[in-house]
Amino acid sequence: MRADRLLSILLMLQNGGKQTTRYLAEQLEVSERTIIRDMESLSSAGIPIYAERGSLGGWVLEENYRTNLTGMKHEELISLLVSSHNPLSGDLGIGKQFDTAYQKLLASSPRSVRQDAEMIREKIHIDGAGWHSYKESHPYLSVLQDALWVDRKLHIIYRKETEQVERTVCPLGLVAKRSTWYLVAESGGELRTYRVSRIVEVVASEETFSRPAYFNLSQYWEESLIRFMQNLPKYQAQVKMTLTLMKRFERERFVQIIRRDQETCDDGRISADLEFNTLDSAADFILSCGAEIEVSSPQELRKRVAHAAQAIARLYE
Repeated sequence: MRADRLLSILLMLQNGGKQTTRYLAEQLEVSERTIIRDMESLSSAGIPIYAERGSLGGWVLEENYRTNLTGMKHEELISLLVSSHNPLSGDLGIGKQFDTAYQKLLASSPRSVRQDAEMIREKIHIDGAGWHSYKESHPYLSVLQDALWVDRKLHIIYRKETEQVERTVCPLGLVAKRSTWYLVAESGGELRTYRVSRIVEVVASEETFSRPAYFNLSQYWEESLIRFMQNLPKYQAQVKMTLTLMKRFERERFVQIIRRDQETCDDGRISADLEFNTLDSAADFILSCGAEIEVSSPQELRKRVAHAAQAIARLYE
């Protein structure tokens, strides 16, 4: 629409300063003649825009033509402007709206705020993704979102570990943890959490429901995370390890140091009690540490590691 294009021109001139006709035409995917007609329309509407001639010329908007935001502190504006564009907004279909909102906020900010915001964005970047990033498929996210806005029930087919189940659910919220989406819903009188990528099929019902007045999404999520961690299986082992490896274990997410001796053994190692989730995870992790760690107990773990190490040795003989 032409109104959107005129607004985009103003935003680019306010945020970027002088711009050439060719640059504006390329950015807006229109002809240079269209840009010139748009400039004439803006000027006729009383907007102080003018052209500078010459090889370094271009279209310029007077600096004092700007709407200042009121009621917000300098630091508050910067905190909004430097926030990274979260890729999850693209999953929700609002990525372009975010970009437009950012440009409008930047355009209506004082020069000092814009300069500080751009300086920070140039020198600080926050990447929330893990090293081994992956992209889950969630083709039904928009359907879930639409039903969530209007409190409409959903019929879903959900893939568990070994089977598929059918459920009629009342969607109460969507939660994103890193790049993974979860649906929080009421089903059969209980609150449940469904991983969106495991939803095989979803059909929106014509039936609506009343959202529980007591439900708080963030509170539910925090409480469910605590329950999840508490219900994880626990497998303890006593080991002796090098001091270097001890420092690594202190940073590991899936291994917890329950106890450690303050003094080293005769061989320079440290005795410690560790907690894993399962026997398999304990064996895999200890094998990855090579000769820097030795299992003292339990015997089943010691034997598992020994047998695996012998098989590896035979493979490389």
